[in-house]
Amino acid sequence: MANQQQIELLRQGVTNWNTWRKEHPETELDLNEVDLTGAILTGADLVRVNLSGAKLSAVDLTGADLSGSNLAGANFDNAILHAANLTRVDLSGASLQKTDLTEAVLKNAMLLDANLQDADLAGANMRDADVTNASFKVANLKGTLITADQLKKTRPPEDIPYFQEVSWDSVIDQP
Repeated sequence: MANQQQIELLRQGVTNWNTWRKEHPETELDLNEVDLTGAILTGADLVRVNLSGAKLSAVDLTGADLSGSNLAGANFDNAILHAANLTRVDLSGASLQKTDLTEAVLKNAMLLDANLQDADLAGANMRDADVTNASFKVANLKGTLITADQLKKTRPPEDIPYFQEVSWDSVIDQP
């Protein structure tokens, strides 16, 4: 269960939150299933936070650091994660529909069964991310660092209703 004191502290603003994080670096953070819909958390230090099952629709996490966090089953629909650090996060089963992930770092992230329909991943770094059975229906992958081998593990286009035919080779940056 989410820690109410931590939720209240985060709702006081990013400046207070980040200061508290620096003063309490070893504190285990549990914000699972919290509802932060529409919150502005630009630049927040959310490293190694349990946000599993959280409601984060339309939240602004531009430039936030969520590295090492548990985000499994979280709802990020219509959120802004531009230039966010999502290194080694668990986004298994998360919903990221229409989410702005431009220039985000998703290195070594786990996106098993994640829904990235209509997400904008332009310029994102997905090196070594596990995208097994993830859905990228009509997602923007222009300039995304992702390999053909990774894309072969995603939900096949023929399994997605109304999928518009696209060649993965046209969206993959070759090293």
